Amino acid sequence: MRYESKILEIISSSHAHMTAEQVFFTLKQKYPGVVLATGYNNLNSLCQQGKIRKISVEGCPDRYDRNTRHDHLVCRRCGSLADIHLEDITAQLEQQTGFAIDGYDLKIQYLCPRCRAAQDSGQGRAESVQKSSDL
Repeated sequence: MRYESKILEIISSSHAHMTAEQVFFTLKQKYPGVVLATGYNNLNSLCQQGKIRKISVEGCPDRYDRNTRHDHLVCRRCGSLADIHLEDITAQLEQQTGFAIDGYDLKIQYLCPRCRAAQDSGQGRAESVQKSSDL
């Protein structure tokens, strides 16, 4: 595909976990004629080839990441992602399951510093009260 290598380059050079739309708008800066469907088709192709990873978090748009060995911290409140580099546990998983493991995707839920600060300051409770009063 024509844009596949450019999209791979965008994701590989980014330390963010970009959505399809973010990848598309970055690509569109250099290639104004590109359409969103092309971006999605190329992202799906790159994922199927194992060249990039798609990260799904409930309530958030899918995001795309480099396909290097690392795991993720996921804020359970705002959905932000942060890379973490933990010891590879493939051998342990294989021993415990009795199966050859091709890979795994570890997402650890936590509260990011910003959400924890908001919670500690009472802002989180005020937002919850406001949301329920809007109903």
